[in-house]
Amino acid sequence: MGESRTVQEQEATRPLREDIRFLGGILGDTIHDHEGPEVFDLIERVRIEAFRVRREEVERSAVADMLDGTPTEVAIPLIRAFSYFVLLANLAEDLQRDRRRAAHVAAGEPPQDSSLAATYAKLDAAALDDATVADLLTDALVSPVITAHPTETRRRTVFDVQAEITELMRLRRRLDPGEPGFDDTELRIRRAVLTLWRTALIRLARLRIQDEIAVGLRYYDLTLYDVIPAINAQVRTALRARWPEAELLRRPILRPGSWIGGDRDGNPYVTAEVVHTAAEQAAAFAFGRYLDELVELEKSLSQSGRLVRVSADVAALAEAGYADPEVFADEPYRRALHAIRARLSATAHRALGELPEHGIDTTAVPYATAREVLDDLDAVDASLRASGDALLADDRLAALRHAVETFGFHLQGLDMRQNSEVHEQVVTELLAWSGVHPDYPSLTEAERVDLLAGELRTRRPLLGPHAQLSELATKELGVLRAAKEVIDTFGAAAIPNYIISMCTSVSDMLEAALLLKEAGILDPGTAEGAPASSVGIVPLFETIEDLSAGAATLAAALAVPVYRELVAAAGMRQEVMLGYSDSNKDGGYLAANWALYRAELDLVEVARDSGIRLRLFHGRGGTVGRGGGRSYDAILAQPAGAVQGSLRLTEQGEVIAAKYSEFGAAHRNLESLIAGTLESTLLDVEGLGEDAETAYAVLDDLAARARAAYADLVHDTPGFVEYFRESTPVAEVGDLNIGSRPASRKPTNSVSDLRAIPWVMAWSQARVMLPGWYGTGTALEQWVGDDPARLARLTDLYQRWPFFNTVLSNLAQVMAKSDLDIAARYADLVTDEKLRAEIFGMIGEEHARTVRMYKAVTGHAELLSDNPSLAESIHNRFPYLEPLNQLQVDLLRRLRGGDDSELVKRGILLTMNGLATALRNSG
Repeated sequence: MGESRTVQEQEATRPLREDIRFLGGILGDTIHDHEGPEVFDLIERVRIEAFRVRREEVERSAVADMLDGTPTEVAIPLIRAFSYFVLLANLAEDLQRDRRRAAHVAAGEPPQDSSLAATYAKLDAAALDDATVADLLTDALVSPVITAHPTETRRRTVFDVQAEITELMRLRRRLDPGEPGFDDTELRIRRAVLTLWRTALIRLARLRIQDEIAVGLRYYDLTLYDVIPAINAQVRTALRARWPEAELLRRPILRPGSWIGGDRDGNPYVTAEVVHTAAEQAAAFAFGRYLDELVELEKSLSQSGRLVRVSADVAALAEAGYADPEVFADEPYRRALHAIRARLSATAHRALGELPEHGIDTTAVPYATAREVLDDLDAVDASLRASGDALLADDRLAALRHAVETFGFHLQGLDMRQNSEVHEQVVTELLAWSGVHPDYPSLTEAERVDLLAGELRTRRPLLGPHAQLSELATKELGVLRAAKEVIDTFGAAAIPNYIISMCTSVSDMLEAALLLKEAGILDPGTAEGAPASSVGIVPLFETIEDLSAGAATLAAALAVPVYRELVAAAGMRQEVMLGYSDSNKDGGYLAANWALYRAELDLVEVARDSGIRLRLFHGRGGTVGRGGGRSYDAILAQPAGAVQGSLRLTEQGEVIAAKYSEFGAAHRNLESLIAGTLESTLLDVEGLGEDAETAYAVLDDLAARARAAYADLVHDTPGFVEYFRESTPVAEVGDLNIGSRPASRKPTNSVSDLRAIPWVMAWSQARVMLPGWYGTGTALEQWVGDDPARLARLTDLYQRWPFFNTVLSNLAQVMAKSDLDIAARYADLVTDEKLRAEIFGMIGEEHARTVRMYKAVTGHAELLSDNPSLAESIHNRFPYLEPLNQLQVDLLRRLRGGDDSELVKRGILLTMNGLATALRNSG
């Protein structure tokens, strides 16, 4: 984005610039007062020079020259200063977005796409009939799943203070200078900024998985507990008003999930104890909030029995004997609610072993299920409405009813996940110990399937009480038995799915089923009854090859009678997870995206032919290189038939905080997930019509070319791994205490074994952003050649096809955050000059080619012509990145040159933190 912004654009962004100047000024004052004028003056000189670089008034080397040789003890406050400048600029941008939305509404403009209001208007125009909608939205589900892949580098204290500043800035905007409270608000902001400056940015110790569980649950306290049930109620009301005969959404559509504490793929810290901890802490939160609300309801529903008539059900609750008859002598609703609280307290005590706050220590009979709680609350609701008190029923009581219906006793569904290789090892050991087969790995695939299918039909366990197993098998079975205990305690929804990583065959799916059977979760059935499992078996297809073969694997599994019976017992619903990370690392951005689309097309066909209802679970990360980008656009970019009223997707890293830490943002993001799901299910959004197959053929060709170009660099260029390790801070990513999982699946120098987060994060830090674009330019250029008709064909697809539009739009976003001038500084860290020149030369040529072809296909003059808000964000924030990148390179050079002092290491980690905050999608 250049300096040619219009007067109108400048006026629209004036409040943003004022906020940035105001907060930057306070931070500057804080630094001056607490670090001294010399440090402050240096920071100011660097800041001014960085902005001059952005305006192209000086060469890029100006900032580097100014910082060259800066003593480490001076570099640290510099890094902290620019990290906090970025954080406060982010805050100001979020406030600006809120103002723009408010202005949009105030102007009476039509609702914006991705809002439910806009979606309802589209559905109304489509004139759909009740039967069609009822079929398409059978068991509708939208499930954001918080995962244990944290790249959110902010500590909770920093996060909380930032939230405080946000609220104070909102308050300040509502006040005029001189008005009471204006000066006090500024003083409170200054205190908060001082707190930030005095707070360490990075953790000294790595997060434990117990910490991750707590971090995941904090979003329920911040927003999700209140927002999700409210949206569920609103969507149900809106859809039933449009199609009253369809009885839509018998279950709430939004049902959240989590992987934290259940995902043990590559995480040795997930144990049986951790599974219990994750489930119990989630349940404790739910019970605690329910009991809090019941206390408030007891206070507010004070109607006298002399003035209102209650239903027989409420009268029975009131007479249950749990309330002091003298205290609530004439208040039947209070006595009824006290009885509900007593029973819920007993339920919580039985499940958790302790009484939550606001629990009642009585001998009440516990509830068996959350449905029983809801029945009692519904009885209170019906009684209030019957006596004309619907206004009271629609307040706190309605909110509690919707919460219990949504969250049950479990709050969130905890998915289990493990790698297929581990399953094979454990099954091999179990079969050998039990005498079923001495050498399971020696069997062919067909023989494995026959053996496993037979075992799934027998009721006898493989192990007796005195079985002697390896540490691995003991741990794995312990985790699954813990899952069985969680299900028995909190209900089947507490652990809904078992995900098989790197699933490549039917036997991989049946091995997981056998382990579920051994743990008592899968019931093999009897002569009179078919087998069933409350936990769904979910294959995860991750690599490009596995995605390509995924539909065939699923079809073969459904051809095994015992597995099809399991699916039938689950209402013919089969979930399949699609992996974005490994497919991208395997074949590059365009090839991975197209492999996912092709896999979905094939899976939809298998579902149609086999009569199952397909649910896709998208393993999206925060970055474009891992499936990131706007969720609404991504949902609309799915092929026809791929959504079918159901969608699950992972939420991870800094994306979780960006989406769910503030009420308004959480509401908008959850709305967008439902809006996209409804539109993709009920409307024709693909837009290709009879042109679909020829469009698919174009992408087949493009993807093959892109993959070849990507493989030429990443897989086939000698020394590439060496270049990657030396030109990025990938080795140091493992030292950034952002998660409990190791950076690699196993010790190796192979790109394939490196986890996607450090792979993407390292390229982001070096400002190359390679996983989000490399290979696409070559594919587009080769396919178009010198043929204007071919270029016009791609332009037409870009304009008509949401998938192709989204792929190119996301590519532009990530390329706009790249900076090859800075990347060249990182390349200088590579000791082999010939290797450096060869690989950086390939990267530079492909970068220029991709930008050129993007502009040619889209017709845009700039990368972000279609995304002015991101363009403005880069305009405001990126000058602060300049010194962070320059200092990181300098410190990496010192570390690798032998200065391994704690101060140098800390400086590197601080720059990584600051850059991740600035880029806002680090992994």
